[in-house]
Amino acid sequence: MTVQTPRPASRPESGPQPFLMEYYVSVDGKAVVFDVGRVLFHWDLRHLFAKLIEDEAELDWFLANVVTEQWHFQHDAGRPLSEMVPERIGQFPRYESHIRAYAERFNETIPGAVDGTHVLVERLHARGVPLYCLTNFGDEFWDAFRPTEPIFDLFEDIIVSGTERVAKPDPRIYEIVEQRSGRAGDLLFFTDDNPANIEAARVRGWDAHLFTDAAALQAQLAASGYL
Repeated sequence: MTVQTPRPASRPESGPQPFLMEYYVSVDGKAVVFDVGRVLFHWDLRHLFAKLIEDEAELDWFLANVVTEQWHFQHDAGRPLSEMVPERIGQFPRYESHIRAYAERFNETIPGAVDGTHVLVERLHARGVPLYCLTNFGDEFWDAFRPTEPIFDLFEDIIVSGTERVAKPDPRIYEIVEQRSGRAGDLLFFTDDNPANIEAARVRGWDAHLFTDAAALQAQLAASGYL
């Protein structure tokens, strides 16, 4: 690892603490790949629908049967909302306004940043580490969310499942990352909160780490020579 020019690092009030100085470094062509949902940003359908359904039992039933994560995954994988929403309304006409809210107010399912991970992104960027995102995210929702978060400006490329029409843990989306980054799997450090996505990455030789919290991720990055 070649240490180059130092630069000052800001010190956040909480979360993982940067060193007094950050350095541009060479990591032998390696890059770090972040998941988005539940790694960089919290995501929970309940956060929106708790505003629309007051009864807890009904809310639980709605999230288990109407707007479910499994149904939502269809949009992550590339199916357009123009097909999904009318079809679902036909199945659950009583909840038409709620299903339309899913399409129109999706950003309200993302209540904020995961503590500490943005600090790590900023530190890695300050050290000259190439950064990528690999996210299961519907393309229509991504178009609305991406402009609201400047942290994504620090990434060299963002691979969005809905745009590619293939989602984790399908091996094809990992191959897309390899092609777009110009790196084989052994040059990619990857963090994701889903064990299936981690396993799929490891099969391709990625240095994949299950995300639990920012402190654990910081330790993993440090052990791998990125911090």
